[in-house]
Amino acid sequence: MPRSLPNIIITGTPGTGKTSHAELLKSHIPELVHYNIGSLVKSENLYEKYDEEWDSYIVDEDKLIDYLEPLVENGGCILDWHSCEVFPKRWIDLVAVLRTDHAILWDRLEARGYSLRKIEENNEAEIMEVVLAEARDSYDSEIIVELQSENDADFALNVDRIVEWIQNWK
Repeated sequence: MPRSLPNIIITGTPGTGKTSHAELLKSHIPELVHYNIGSLVKSENLYEKYDEEWDSYIVDEDKLIDYLEPLVENGGCILDWHSCEVFPKRWIDLVAVLRTDHAILWDRLEARGYSLRKIEENNEAEIMEVVLAEARDSYDSEIIVELQSENDADFALNVDRIVEWIQNWK
């Protein structure tokens, strides 16, 4: 059965604005369902354990995929996470990779209270384009879009671009 709405991944290094973009997109197209994967993993116990050293959960990818499978089959899902390679290609119609200048990212992560080690690790990942490389390794290039995400104007422009893409996708 063809989907009436696409499934979209909004991904990027922590602090690039994934959740803000997803929420703004949903406000434009209320039929979309936003899944913040980090929150979902915690609330639905979709993890193996909590890693105190890194202050994060180790996701059980099999549990996550099993949980999401019936939710994404009809389309209309926004998957908001710092990783994208775990999601099967057949699920995904668009991968939006958010990019932020590392100095801006540093300030955002510092404001969140991240440890210095976590801030450094995430900044290095952004500089080295880790999430973008993961997207390129996991999905066809024609469904990947790289978007700057440094201020409110970028957020609005990015969401407008995605809304236009969805209208054309239909």
